[in-house]
Order: sequence, then C-alpha cells, then structure tokens
Amino acid sequence: MIRINLLDSVTDRSGGMAAVEARVSSPRTKMLLVGLSVAGLLVLGMGLDWVSSLARLSAAKTELKSQQEIAKQMAAINKEQAELEKKTKDVQTRIDAIKRLRSSQKGPVAVLSSINERLPRLSDFYLTSIEQKGEELTVMGNSPNEAAVTSFGRSLEFSSGLFTNVNIETQRKAMDEVAADRGRRGADGEEGPKPETVTFTIRCKYTPPGQPAQQPAQQQASGADPAAKDGALVAKN
Repeated sequence: MIRINLLDSVTDRSGGMAAVEARVSSPRTKMLLVGLSVAGLLVLGMGLDWVSSLARLSAAKTELKSQQEIAKQMAAINKEQAELEKKTKDVQTRIDAIKRLRSSQKGPVAVLSSINERLPRLSDFYLTSIEQKGEELTVMGNSPNEAAVTSFGRSLEFSSGLFTNVNIETQRKAMDEVAADRGRRGADGEEGPKPETVTFTIRCKYTPPGQPAQQPAQQQASGADPAAKDGALVAKN
C-alpha cells in the first residue's frame, strides 16, 4: 500500500514560498525591481515621445512645403502686380504729358487748328493769309459767295470765347485773267459773264484756351506791346 505524506509536501512548499518571499523582501532585490520598473517606464516614455516627434516632424514638413508653394504663388502675383503698376504709371505719365502739352499749346499751332476746325467745307473757299499780333488776329481769303463768309464768321464768333469782337469786310473782285477768260468763252467762242469771287478780311481778338481775356485798360496801364509779347504769325497761301 502506497502512503503519501501530505504534511511534508505542504511544509516543503511553504518553505519554498518563504524562501522566495525572503529574497523579494531583501532591500537589494527591491532596489533592483524598482530600477527595472523605472528603466522600463523611461524606455516606454522615450519611445512614445520619439513616435510623436516623428509625427510632428512629418506634419511640420508638410506645412512647410505648403507654405513654400503659397510663397511662390504670392511672389508671382506680386511680380505681376508690380509690372501692372509700372505699366499703369507709364500710361498715366504719358496721359499727363499729353494733357500738359495740350493745355500749354499756344501760338500758331493752336490758332491754325482752331481756324481749320471752323472753315467751310467748300472747294473754292480758301485763306490767303493769317496774321496775328498779340491778341489781334487778321484772316484774309477768298470765297465763292458771301454766305460762306458769313457762316465762317459766325462759327468764329460762337467759339466759347476763343474768337471775340469779330469784324467782317467783304469785297467782290474779278478772278484771275486766265480763269476769267475760260469762264467768258463758251463752246461757240462767245464771251460769257465775267466770273467774280468774294475777297474777305476778318479781324477779331484771339484768346488762347484757359487764359482769361485781358481788358484793354489793363493793356494800356501795363504799356506792353502785344506784338512784342506774343510775336507775329503770318501764314500766306
């Protein structure tokens, strides 16, 4: 018959546990276990921090690349804007120069342009001379009839103050002998009516645009010679 001593087994096991507990309870073992635990936590914390740092680094690189792309686009836009502003400035400079040129346009060019705008559109209406002495302007020419001269004088008078004190003198004269001879002779050689032309002289006062008209009293008080101030313009056909 087999017999088992259970008391000895329990005693043996109790002894083994006691030995383990004795080892664990020793200060040296406790320090070792605490050190291992701390080391494990440090390693774990460092690993987590490294992983999170990698994630933040990747996000920062992506954001940097995006900002660089935006910076390139903004640089291109700024360059285009600068070029557009430069072109606009150049155009405005030219416009200002043209305005200054037109506003300061005086003398023969302005006078001739103003007169040319008001000439009747007739083939036989032409000017023979234009003479300017100061503000006094004398226009001479030939016209096929007196109505065209009257119309021309009226257009000068209603010129918003450019031409004032308009005085018209007309005189009928015979045309050139060659032209007259052609007009007098018909197809049968008979002498026809002698052709005539209307010679006119228009005297007026010219005031350049943007310049107020000078009063006669002021001219006498200043004692200045208008011809010496503005010079003389004479244009003959």
